[in-house]
Amino acid sequence: MSLSLFDLTGKRALITGGTHGLGMSMATGLAKAGAQIIINDIDKQKLDTAIEEYAKNGIKCHGYIFDVTDEAAVAKGVAQIEQEVGPIDILINNAGIIKRIPVLEMEVADWEQVIKIDLTGPFIMSKQVGKFMVQRKSGKIINICSMMSEVGRATVSAYAAAKGGLKMLTKNLATEWAQYNVQVNGIGPGYFATTQTAPIRVDGHPFNDFIISRTPAARWGEPEDLQGATIFLASKASDFVSGHILYVDGGILATLGKAANE
Repeated sequence: MSLSLFDLTGKRALITGGTHGLGMSMATGLAKAGAQIIINDIDKQKLDTAIEEYAKNGIKCHGYIFDVTDEAAVAKGVAQIEQEVGPIDILINNAGIIKRIPVLEMEVADWEQVIKIDLTGPFIMSKQVGKFMVQRKSGKIINICSMMSEVGRATVSAYAAAKGGLKMLTKNLATEWAQYNVQVNGIGPGYFATTQTAPIRVDGHPFNDFIISRTPAARWGEPEDLQGATIFLASKASDFVSGHILYVDGGILATLGKAANE
């Protein structure tokens, strides 16, 4: 098998929420494989800072300001990208939020905000980018799902509902657009070492100990661990893969966990 199957030279990738964290790592992986990177945010300062960070790593990045939950703004932004940068070959729906609130304490407004950003946002982005992909009969869409697409956990009801919905949106888009040579898949990250998790990733912290013991790989994921899966689903190597959720979780979803006497 030729490694050219994974070559993204000449491809353009739009990564929502690509200004930091796992989104930036996935974008960096795509750039290393040859793709041209485009990111968006609603905050200009955050966008400019991210572009500078990419540049430090030798990556030229295009940035656009629009809200993924505003269809009119998305349509305008996508049309602008198509005109100024070129056809969007790869879309990664990564932008999202989480609110850790017990159900009995969660306001409907909090619920609706999470659903709007984490589920409606990917729907709008996929619709507006997908219409061009369908016309061209070529494209890759990767939705960033979660282990919460499969299992529940206390205090994250809205997030789990949104990510479960995103899993099924992925499968339905894959079904509708396969005939147009547009592959739609998802990635479900496990627990990763990011700046957000740094305070709890210390020896002796109960949650850190839980993750290490619960994960067969016995470690947190590193942001770079997502790059291979992202490149695969964005490249020709996955041309006959669609509607699949690839979990990158160190094996968590494969096991019930260690027994007490292990």
